[in-house]
Amino acid sequence: MEIGLALPQYDFSVPGESPLRWDTLLGWAERAEALGFGSVWLSDHLFLDISRYGAPAGDHGCFNPLVALAAIARRTDTVRLGTLTMCGPLRPATVLAKALATLDVVSGGRLTVGLGAGWYEPEMRAAGLALEPPGVRLAHLAESVQVVRGMFGGGPFSFDGRYEKADKARCQPRPAQHPSPPIWVGGKGDRLIELAGRHADGWNTAWISTPEQWATRAALLDAACEKAGRDPATVARSVGLYALAGEDEADLERRFRRLQELSPSGVLDGVSLAEWREGRLVGTVEQVAEQVRHWASVGVSSLVLNAGAVPFALASADDVELLAHACRL
Repeated sequence: MEIGLALPQYDFSVPGESPLRWDTLLGWAERAEALGFGSVWLSDHLFLDISRYGAPAGDHGCFNPLVALAAIARRTDTVRLGTLTMCGPLRPATVLAKALATLDVVSGGRLTVGLGAGWYEPEMRAAGLALEPPGVRLAHLAESVQVVRGMFGGGPFSFDGRYEKADKARCQPRPAQHPSPPIWVGGKGDRLIELAGRHADGWNTAWISTPEQWATRAALLDAACEKAGRDPATVARSVGLYALAGEDEADLERRFRRLQELSPSGVLDGVSLAEWREGRLVGTVEQVAEQVRHWASVGVSSLVLNAGAVPFALASADDVELLAHACRL
């Protein structure tokens, strides 16, 4: 199983550092490769409010994933670079495909494209766009996947959809990967999973789940693939999980208390370690290693670890190092 790391990307991502420094993000990408992680991931927002996780309301800045991953590509050699996920409605799919193709060339063919339907209304409003109803966003996402894949062929490419258009569009140079970089979609809903079965190369869900809960959703993906005449094995299965490991139970408790202290105010207030373990990759080194094997046994091909209490954040360097060790057992 391939193990990835969600990189710190936001002004809330690293304790005591706001705004987040570029050297911090870049350094973590380099460290992830050195620790043996197979991939590094960034999300796609213009800004983000984490009050939904219990933190005080307020916008936090972040680095653009396309620009940041291009820079990371020039300072790393083997680690794959991924997006969880690009917000489709923020950019015309033809324009996005051109940027992604360039990123794949710059990285020497290491890109995994995660696309999403968008969900964060404040950034859409700030960009002068409307957050459409879920059904519309999913229909738009289906067209975006088709256009990005079509553009990766180099062109001329034409597409006449309800939400996306292309008129003999070209994408030169083409991506380094052939036939194209893998295109994943991210989400948990039935219609999103059906979309993955019809159009995508992979499916990701994050950040809380048990293997049993996930297997129920994966069965829907299998059915969607069969309905579309696809072999379900052709769709990669990826899960993002909050993660924390300890040398033993006492060390795990100590690390959890530290995570509580270093996390944004309100996020872990009143939360016990027993509660935090549920649906997350949490335990002693041996327990985490066993959990990873369990995830592999139910069909997951990729885990993306988040070593903080909110997405794309981390609390302590040694937590990440111990997780890397646990996942290699």
